[in-house]
Amino acid sequence: MEVHKKITIGVCVMEKKVKCGSEVFSAPMGQILDRLQAFGEFEVIHFGDKVILEDPIEKWPICDCLIAFYSSGYPLEKAESYATLRKPFLVNELEPQHLLHDRRKVYEQLEKYGIPVPRYALVNREVPYQELDYFIEEEDFVEVHGNRFWKPFVEKPVHGDDHSIMIYYPSSAGGGMKELFRKVGNRSSEFHPDVRRVRREGSYIYEEFMPTGGTDVKVYTVGPEYAHAEARKSPVVDGVVMRNPDGKEVRYPVLLTPNEKQMAREVCIAFRQA
Repeated sequence: MEVHKKITIGVCVMEKKVKCGSEVFSAPMGQILDRLQAFGEFEVIHFGDKVILEDPIEKWPICDCLIAFYSSGYPLEKAESYATLRKPFLVNELEPQHLLHDRRKVYEQLEKYGIPVPRYALVNREVPYQELDYFIEEEDFVEVHGNRFWKPFVEKPVHGDDHSIMIYYPSSAGGGMKELFRKVGNRSSEFHPDVRRVRREGSYIYEEFMPTGGTDVKVYTVGPEYAHAEARKSPVVDGVVMRNPDGKEVRYPVLLTPNEKQMAREVCIAFRQA
């Protein structure tokens, strides 16, 4: 009698990225894995931090399909070597994940695939406070290689893991700068009325500020054929995070236009993150 073999799914993700309280997995990750196992066709193998960080890849569990994505401290090159050795089906391709750590490379990839981006310019410094002959700052604009950006404009660190993003406002609106950051309690931005000069500690992207009516839209893709979109109050408004009675950030499902759906599809294909 032939025994039906289950498809093994390896979860090669740092535990701090998926832990929730005393549980091994967060509620969303747990939902994904529970639904996979409910089919009866899959067996889930969780690698764990000790295996990922300490064991050689030859000792990692062998699986048919690999769920792996970067978080702080994750050995991405090691996971790539494992994938080369065992050749599992990759839910998220590993090599393109290197691009996500550098906003310059992200923008290059978007442009390569014809995906629209705001008008932007790069200021690259090899050392902090390096004087650059192509960079000019005046009260209400910066100029990069002759490309002028009038306030309000956005300043982003080139490092994708650095979420300290600034918006500088024109003197006609009272000036000042708004700092955006990852949610801390009920705050996601802070206004600094006396800051008028841009940062010079490192390398930055400058781009046009795009008004959105106080709303941000997050799009989640599951492969190139499916996208789910949610709107939330933009941190640009007042920096206060709207939460429901359960403490979760308030979000509303929204319908994407055909153009937006196509853009979501192209982003998924460009970065090969299913």
